Amino acid sequence: MNSKILRLNKAGIPVSWLSREETATLLVKDLIIWSLGDTVMEIRGGFNRQGEQSILKLPSIVACDGKVHKEFFDPPLENKFLFRRDQNMCLYCGGKFGVHELSRDHVNPLSRGGKDIWTNVVTSCRRCNNRKADRVPEEARMKLLAIPFVPNQYEFLYLCNHNVLADQMEFLSVRFSGNISIS
Repeated sequence: MNSKILRLNKAGIPVSWLSREETATLLVKDLIIWSLGDTVMEIRGGFNRQGEQSILKLPSIVACDGKVHKEFFDPPLENKFLFRRDQNMCLYCGGKFGVHELSRDHVNPLSRGGKDIWTNVVTSCRRCNNRKADRVPEEARMKLLAIPFVPNQYEFLYLCNHNVLADQMEFLSVRFSGNISIS
């Protein structure tokens, strides 16, 4: 099973993805304060004196007690997340490409004062990236098909997991900014 369990803080804000082992540990230690969604797995344990087997039912979404962290969320900018944000599409020509055919393009080039931040980078095929070179899109007579954006915490958790379950997607997508589309 490749499905992960979505971990929330006590305020209901997504924090991370958990493995079944991590979820089982939290459940056994009584650290889960509430849960949502369907049971994604049952883990069977030993038998008690009455011959009854212990069963842990792992829900798809769990909330744990603890500190609620700062409101400001700063997702790490990595190509795997950038490419997934842009759906492996070159935001200049609109073509869909494999990961190895894509690159990170700085809309405002680094050499011209641009920064390596979410709002200045897009997914580009190598051909378009070479064509644009060290220019802004207007100078290269290339049009951006979408405006780059910073994914919020809900969107970022979606970008981190390729096997999001239906009830997890329902929970996360309610808070999507509208910039991200689900494929």
